[in-house]
Parts: sequence; C-alpha cells; structure tokens
Amino acid sequence: MTIQSNNKIAMVTGAGTGIGRATALALVRAGYTVVLAGRKLDALQATSDMASSIRAGSTLAVTTDASNPDSVKALFDKIESTYGRIDVIFNNAGMGAPTIPMDEITFEQWSAVVGINLTGSFLCAQGAMRLMKKQSPMGGRIINNGSISAHAPRPMSAPYTATKHAITGLTKSIALDGRAHNITASQIDIGNAATDMTQRMVGGVIQPRGDMMVEDRMDVNHVADMVVHIANLPLETNVLFTTIMATKMPLVGRG
Repeated sequence: MTIQSNNKIAMVTGAGTGIGRATALALVRAGYTVVLAGRKLDALQATSDMASSIRAGSTLAVTTDASNPDSVKALFDKIESTYGRIDVIFNNAGMGAPTIPMDEITFEQWSAVVGINLTGSFLCAQGAMRLMKKQSPMGGRIINNGSISAHAPRPMSAPYTATKHAITGLTKSIALDGRAHNITASQIDIGNAATDMTQRMVGGVIQPRGDMMVEDRMDVNHVADMVVHIANLPLETNVLFTTIMATKMPLVGRG
C-alpha cells in the first residue's frame, strides 16, 4: 500500500530511540513529514532509514541538543527554511538521574535532568509557537511527554518527578497562551512503555516499601498511536491530558 503525504510537518525530539522513534514512524505512516531531532546523528539516521522504507523522503534528521537555546534555534530555523511551517511537535526527549537518595544527587545530575526534561520542552515549545504564530494558516499542536511521574513519584526520583510535575504547568501555560493563536497543547502521561529505558523493570524495580517488584510493560506502539490520534484532531478539539499505561503496573495505589 502506498502511503500518501498529508502535507503536514511534525517534529519529534528524542527521535533516535524508544518512544520517539516509534512515534516518528507512526507519524510517517499517518502521512506526516517528520523532522527527527536528537543528540546522536547515527540513531536519527537509523530512524530515518526505517521511515524511508515506509515513504521515501518522509523525514529530515537534525542533530539537536534540546537543552541548548542556540541548538533549538538552529533546529527551528532549519524547519522554517525547509518547510516554511510546523504543524505538530512532540516534546519527547527526556532522561532520569541515578536511583539514589535525594541527598546524594549532585547538582550536575539535577541540572542535566532539568535541562533536557523541562528546559528542553520549554525551548522547543517556544520555537514552535513563534513559527506557528506567523505561518499561514496560523496555529498548530504541541504535545508533551509528561509521564505518570507527573502524578506520583517513584522512590528516589526527585529530579525526574519534579520536572514531570513542571511539564503539567508548562502544558497548561502553552494551552492558555496559545489559545488566541490557534495553538493547542496536550500532555501524554506514559506508564511503562516497553523501551530500553524501562528494560530494568523486567528484572524488578524498587517500590515505596523498599522491596523490589517486576512491573508489567506495554507495547510502545500504543503510545505512538495515541500521539497520532491527538495530532490528527482538528485544532478546535484538544485532549489536554491523557494517561496511557500498562494495565497492571502499580500506579493506582502507589505509595
């Protein structure tokens, strides 16, 4: 089956692996041309090669450090000069700190997590809003990867949990400030998608009581499908917050 372009441009951060890669490929299948952003060009190129087997010329790989303002500016300059617009972005790039007591976290570890998870999402949203406000037709959609840690922390996860709670405030601010310009914001809180990042759960992860427990995971493609569903909504309709998670993971009742 030949997949036709829908003439819309999407951008995904952290597109070289995991949720980002799965989402980028799902968007290509849905007809989007996708800008792949991430720190490692070889990983982005691997995603691009996969996308080319779905639809030739469907991606553009741009090496980007989302925590760096100059790098993000260069990313959006490239998007504007190449396509002239952006319709959807998925702020997906993220990282965690070591699972150690809060008082042992170094400032450098804290700053690295805040830099990519929160500052990176802000900078990319800012760049997208600037382009969305001046393009014609005006508007677009910003989707943030929130995580279920935006609701409930895991033990010894202060940097990651703090940034994901902050993403909730950022999402609401984007939705409010973007309203007059036909810009929507959504937050997808994801629990235990099966990626390399969650592989440790197969062997067991620490629980609030201090014991270790194996946690269920779900197919990452279900997350990608959710992003595509939101991306495809008309701009007069929005999913502000949604949670997608492995059914049997310990979220409800955590703690």
